[in-house]
Amino acid sequence: MNSLIVLNKNDNVGVSQFIIPEKTKIDGQDISTIDPIPFGHKVCLKPINKGDPIIKYDQIIGFASKNINAGEHVHSHNLEFKEFERNFKVKNKKTIVDENIDTFFNGILRENGQVATRNYIGIVSTVNCSATVTKMIVEKIKYSNILNDYPNIDGVVPITHSTGCGMNTVSEGMQMFQRTIDGFKNHPNFSHVFVIGLGCECAQVSLFDESVKKHNRIHFLTIQDEGGTKKIVEKVLSQIKNLLSEANDIKRTPVPVSNLTLALQCGGSDGYSGITANPALGVAADMLVKKGGSSILSETPEIYGAEHLLINRANSKETADKLMKRLEWWKHYTSINNSTMDNNPAPGNKRGGLTTILEKSLGAVAKGGKSILEDVLEYAEPLKNKGFNFMDSPGYDPVSVTGQVASGANVICFTTGRGSCFGCKPVPSLKLSTNTAMYEKMEEDMDINCGTIAEGKEDIEKVGGKIFDLVVNTASGNKSKSEINGYGDEEFNPWQVGVVM
Repeated sequence: MNSLIVLNKNDNVGVSQFIIPEKTKIDGQDISTIDPIPFGHKVCLKPINKGDPIIKYDQIIGFASKNINAGEHVHSHNLEFKEFERNFKVKNKKTIVDENIDTFFNGILRENGQVATRNYIGIVSTVNCSATVTKMIVEKIKYSNILNDYPNIDGVVPITHSTGCGMNTVSEGMQMFQRTIDGFKNHPNFSHVFVIGLGCECAQVSLFDESVKKHNRIHFLTIQDEGGTKKIVEKVLSQIKNLLSEANDIKRTPVPVSNLTLALQCGGSDGYSGITANPALGVAADMLVKKGGSSILSETPEIYGAEHLLINRANSKETADKLMKRLEWWKHYTSINNSTMDNNPAPGNKRGGLTTILEKSLGAVAKGGKSILEDVLEYAEPLKNKGFNFMDSPGYDPVSVTGQVASGANVICFTTGRGSCFGCKPVPSLKLSTNTAMYEKMEEDMDINCGTIAEGKEDIEKVGGKIFDLVVNTASGNKSKSEINGYGDEEFNPWQVGVVM
């Protein structure tokens, strides 16, 4: 009850496994608590002088803002963020892939060779002005119950948002937005897609119609060209009804897991995230990469302070330089908006035991496992190289996952310590709990409990194997808890950068 998790012999803090009252002898340590220690928070293991580094994971997570005694609670009141020099060492590396094709999932093979994990029809709005029409179409399909006769169609998904106009049409923000819309409308998890604009917006449908030359399953319409709201709704409904038989005519067949791209995500993180769920997800991600599949880590502000761990794994100096360039962009971006990189940890993160962005980042990068970093993608940029990739994005989960799906992810694994609820249609999302207490409280939302690692019941490798098996089963059609609960229609959230005109 009164033991601590000490992650490395060089650490000068340990993590509480329970609420520990003050003046309590710590099992296995020659110290007693000075303060009450909340669950998942840090305890000082030996005296730390003001200005000295505080060490967790054998890495610096911050610096003492005052003298800290052994047994004292270590948190925001006595731990502060400071810049410090990180050591980088880049050597050319090559990912070794097991060439024996021995693991398969039941996927949906599209005519163009892409492999899907789900079979949805998508209604994509290019601008906020067409969002209402998009939702009208989806609601009419749902309320008609017409899909009951087509069991192989997973549903109709509205892709709506609050942007698409008031933008410089050649800006960085518009480029990001265009990549995001392109990534969703071309996603293999959509059998057919209707792209709907207003007609006069900055994000003209003509920006996205190059794919017509590649796919006959994408249709473009504007409200103004079709003569208004009722006419376009009726026309799209009629077209959807005419293609339901075609969309339903699919069959799942065994395909290698090398066709899977796993989005690695965390939200509502706590003091256990970097101890249980994140490293276990890293094991699963490594297993997929070794079998020829891909994984995408993102949330650039949440690798800050741990970037040296990724750069040391880069396959080349070119890849390492890409990552450093994105970090420099973020430093500039936060500074011109009167912010800092350390503003990232949310109130919920801090209540869960996290303090600085350094500590949060060290836990977050564990999701990427130990695989070689193959490439650094810009936001929503299509995946080019198989294996472990990093995609630039904010730390805000819906925005980050939206970019990962646009880049090609067809399964999402989302770790959480506070209890984030999330889905992102058309891609299934799995929720991995970092601690048992939250899992038991929110079991209907959580797919796997990784808290067993902290309890000593299972090791990281075993739980990582369970996550990998769950990814394969989910890719084969088994529903995630998020899908069962109906999440995913409202979470599309493209990154908006630049001036709103």
